[in-house]
Amino acid sequence: MASSSSPQRLLHLLSLILLLLFAFCSISESSQFCDAGIGYGESTCGVSSSSSTKLLIKGGTVVNAHEMEVADVYVEDGIIVAVRPNIKVGDDVTVLDATGKFVMPGGIDPHTHLDFEFMGTQTIDDFFSGQAAALAGGTTMHIDFAIPVNGSLLSGLEAYEKKSKKSCMDYGFHMAITKWDEVVSKEMEIMVNEKGINSFKFFMHYKGSLMINDELLLQGFKKCKSLGALAMVHAENGDAAYEGQRRMIELGITGPEGNALSSPPVLEGEATARAIKLAGFINTPLYVVHVMSIDAMEEISKARKSGQKVIGEPVVSGLVLNDSWLWDPDFITAAKYVMSPPIRAAGHGKALQAALSMGTLQLVGTDHCPFNSTQKALGIDDFRKIPNGVNGIEERMHLVWDTMVESGQISVTDYVRVTSTECARIFNIYPRKGAIRAGSDADIIILNPNSSFEISAKSHHSRSDTNVFEGWRGKGKVEVTISGGRVVWLNDELKVFPGSGKYVEMRPFSYLFNGIDKADAKYLSSLKAPVKRFRATT
Repeated sequence: MASSSSPQRLLHLLSLILLLLFAFCSISESSQFCDAGIGYGESTCGVSSSSSTKLLIKGGTVVNAHEMEVADVYVEDGIIVAVRPNIKVGDDVTVLDATGKFVMPGGIDPHTHLDFEFMGTQTIDDFFSGQAAALAGGTTMHIDFAIPVNGSLLSGLEAYEKKSKKSCMDYGFHMAITKWDEVVSKEMEIMVNEKGINSFKFFMHYKGSLMINDELLLQGFKKCKSLGALAMVHAENGDAAYEGQRRMIELGITGPEGNALSSPPVLEGEATARAIKLAGFINTPLYVVHVMSIDAMEEISKARKSGQKVIGEPVVSGLVLNDSWLWDPDFITAAKYVMSPPIRAAGHGKALQAALSMGTLQLVGTDHCPFNSTQKALGIDDFRKIPNGVNGIEERMHLVWDTMVESGQISVTDYVRVTSTECARIFNIYPRKGAIRAGSDADIIILNPNSSFEISAKSHHSRSDTNVFEGWRGKGKVEVTISGGRVVWLNDELKVFPGSGKYVEMRPFSYLFNGIDKADAKYLSSLKAPVKRFRATT
């Protein structure tokens, strides 16, 4: 009897040791950040992201994309359990008073570049600092662009999985396509079917590095369609922009203003039109990132009016800034505004705001891709070497409210739609994200419309030493951010720690693919071909 039970006891002991080792490994990954002193707020260090949290948000106006009501929101274990008036709870529940304030889904930023190796350097914000900044500004999820390594999607994703171990909020990935062969085609299938990626980006700009040609674009669009993945484009004519850069250098224009002069709006409009027409030829939905000009916006408007499924994404810098800063005599001041497509002349931003309010453009991103002043100085003698990118991940929610809601251009419900819900729908994570409803993730903000904010590099949470929105003062402040059921931003204090974020898988075939098969069938039936012909007999 004793001898027969010994193997069982040994097996039980081994199982306990393995469990302890697993627990130690899970904790140690987070603890290494604690030991390094990385994080905001002492109370978060060593706290498991899965520990129970009960919250009641009381008396606020709950806003979703299509409705608003005064109600309480009860949260348990990171999930919204109930949304209704007068919810009663016990003493073990943390209560937040939201009377007179708006309770909304946390923002979702569809366009970021954290820890991105680009133009001989690397973006200053990694997956911790960038996400911490996002949470301080009311954004609770972002979708970053994973870049292939030597064309390999799998290697690129592996690199970004390592980078994102520092995450302190939920995130997803788009994947860029920089070359084309059968290996890439197969890897796209793996990305969609096994890795939770449902969108692929094609660069029509950055000749000699990321840029692809029309043949690759067509192959990529076809593959996206077959997988139910959304094709995305950076739309600028890369060949013409390259020629524009050479022209500026020949004219002796080497400063930051050369960024805007070498790639005027017409090049963005041409590439947008070309991408739209090729996507229409394949009959697959298209997402145009960082729409910066009237030229590009009008091409999107024309396509949507014709019934084509095209999504237009302005970014906050394009909505609220103009290119006058690029002519500033101080290089560091001017260089911080260099991005691609360039920030446009006054008038373009107002037109993009109007297009957003009318639904021509559907959601707001940031293209958060910040470099500090030392990095920007790499191009002090040649604007072509200035790393392209600006900040925005922390400022987006405040600036969209101040610019669009306070001015009366959009409603409070539209604000939720363009900053959160529409992104969740497009990338097929709604209603888990982008909604305040029972069963949704407890990613929530409390916004006080009567409170004010001011933007400054001295107080922002990005690691950059500059801010393109420096000195902006406005109304409507995110006073509380709740991420995964945890209060991470309160009383102007962050309580976040690396390693607590979660990767969100995104399924293919979002609502944008509805009706694609019927349109294909209609097209085939309209061909009246092949024609049966009879050979003449002799």
